[in-house]
Amino acid sequence: MAEPFSVPVTVRGYETDMLGHLNQSVYLQYAEHARWSLLQAAGIGQSELIGRGVGPVVLETTLHYRRELRAGDGVEVSCAFVWGEGKTFRVEQTIRKTDGTVAAEVTAVGGLLDLQSRRLLADPRKVFESLAADPAPFGR
Repeated sequence: MAEPFSVPVTVRGYETDMLGHLNQSVYLQYAEHARWSLLQAAGIGQSELIGRGVGPVVLETTLHYRRELRAGDGVEVSCAFVWGEGKTFRVEQTIRKTDGTVAAEVTAVGGLLDLQSRRLLADPRKVFESLAADPAPFGR
């Protein structure tokens, strides 16, 4: 199996709290950045999604903190879509320090929303793949 898609991020000082740790909300921003980066790598931008009348939505997020991150730490944020049979899918992500230490694990449940009807589409994988110039980042 191929390695999951990932993007590098360096922790910036202004993202840390008074203890010098990465602020808890920023972990979610890193995860969101990796998800959008995967879509861009597949050739799917916001304009393509809007043109199709759809938008990705996050329905639930679970975040497990494993090790602290501090300003200057380099990390890789992985992103793997796990498709099911229904209207939702999972996105599994790991925020890993450059030495291999897992700093956090993020699992999200998402869907693809029809922007006009405000309902989830029945087969989000099919829509994403139809929009993708390169489906490889999705693990295909």
